[in-house]
Amino acid sequence: MNRILPIYQITESMQQLLLQDIDSHNREEVIGIFQEKIEERGQLLEAIEPPYTEDEEKLGRTVVQMNKGIEQKMKYLFLALKNEMKQVQQQKKSTTSYSNPYKNVQNMDGMFLDQKK
Repeated sequence: MNRILPIYQITESMQQLLLQDIDSHNREEVIGIFQEKIEERGQLLEAIEPPYTEDEEKLGRTVVQMNKGIEQKMKYLFLALKNEMKQVQQQKKSTTSYSNPYKNVQNMDGMFLDQKK
């Protein structure tokens, strides 16, 4: 029996999960499912021990290659989330600035400063 096969199957399902369109509406759900799969795969990885058969080594190399692609897609997802958070912060800032434009202005009413030297 191939001990790497369940790990391969989970990794493949993780890859398929990241291939679908991920937007702000379903991102939280996708990340939750992805995290569950990572935990499940981690438990399976801890359970296997050498020696490995030739088939298991081949499948293991395939899993490593798939994992590199998954990491790149996760980085892209993380950057998209980070950019969205920056946009939200900028929008909050501009909304606050619009509602109270003189909040951050330093005002010296009634005070005269002589600039001459």
